[in-house]
Amino acid sequence: MTIRTTDGRGRLFASVLDTVGDTPCIRINRIAPKHVTVYVKAEAFNPAASVKDRLALNIIEAAERDGRLKPGQTVVEATSGNTGIGLAMVCAAKGYPLVVTMADSFSIERRRLMRFLGAKVVLTPRAEKAMGMYNKAKELAEQNGWFLARQFETKDNADIHENTTAREILGDFEGERLDYFVTGYGTGGTLAGVGRVLRKERPGTKIICSEPANAALVSSGTPQERVGEDAAKGHPAWQPHSIQGWTPDFIPYVLQEAIDGGYYDQMIPIPGPDGIAWSKRLAAEEGIFCGISAGATFACAMKVAETAPEGSVMLVMLPDTGERYLSSPLFEGIPEDMTEEERAISLSTPTAQMAAE
Repeated sequence: MTIRTTDGRGRLFASVLDTVGDTPCIRINRIAPKHVTVYVKAEAFNPAASVKDRLALNIIEAAERDGRLKPGQTVVEATSGNTGIGLAMVCAAKGYPLVVTMADSFSIERRRLMRFLGAKVVLTPRAEKAMGMYNKAKELAEQNGWFLARQFETKDNADIHENTTAREILGDFEGERLDYFVTGYGTGGTLAGVGRVLRKERPGTKIICSEPANAALVSSGTPQERVGEDAAKGHPAWQPHSIQGWTPDFIPYVLQEAIDGGYYDQMIPIPGPDGIAWSKRLAAEEGIFCGISAGATFACAMKVAETAPEGSVMLVMLPDTGERYLSSPLFEGIPEDMTEEERAISLSTPTAQMAAE
């Protein structure tokens, strides 16, 4: 067996922000169907452990370049967690105060991570859904003269995926087959940015998108009511779902580009429990630790694989790590204390025995 060695990256990094991107595409070896080859793009390798590090960095740096963001100005944004964590990392590295608005339905560890990174987290009632935290962020920005990041509307979101995520995919699959690219949507930035590039440079690659089965906004065919770029109110097809980070209760303007431009070939609804089940399998059988949205995206890929031709190659986006789901349904049934099987293993040798509970 070959002994693994490492040689370093061949460069020194000026700041943590220079480590965003260039996430690996990893082959799935045990749980993928035998007739297809499946890779996952593991965005947990970003420094704040999610795909949203990309847009957080670009939103801030694009605003710095064109003067929309002033030195020392407070940044404010509505987020289900990952964008807020990414922004907290970027703002900490650059010295901007950050205020995040977030519905109190999202996992507790997300708000604690943002606060640990120096952000202030303003909670909004879960009954007001994503529109509540969205409107709160806009109100705070207007009242205080803060910079509103506008992840759901800004072109800076999809632009970073066009310039980084998509280019990485082209580079990693240069000279190789890539029959399917599978992703979910939250803001729509990944789908829009990668879609722009694949439609032009890999037109043979089918782009598959997914959304929660009980919040299938796009599949419903009902247009989003808007005032300019903003969502005017919540979408009528939305219902509460367990896939945190996917599908707010409106169709973001960034996603609208992908819808209008035909950047996907199929939209497949996925039940939340399927996302949880596949996330657990990725961890236990592949050693890939990811969140519910990643599991749901993988679930979508497995549905596509059922009818995919022999020899097909697919790439599946895994947006984040599983560590920010500890208080969510993903970890229900995972015990803190020893199971009976574990206790039996312990009792099989005489030393270091825990007292009986």
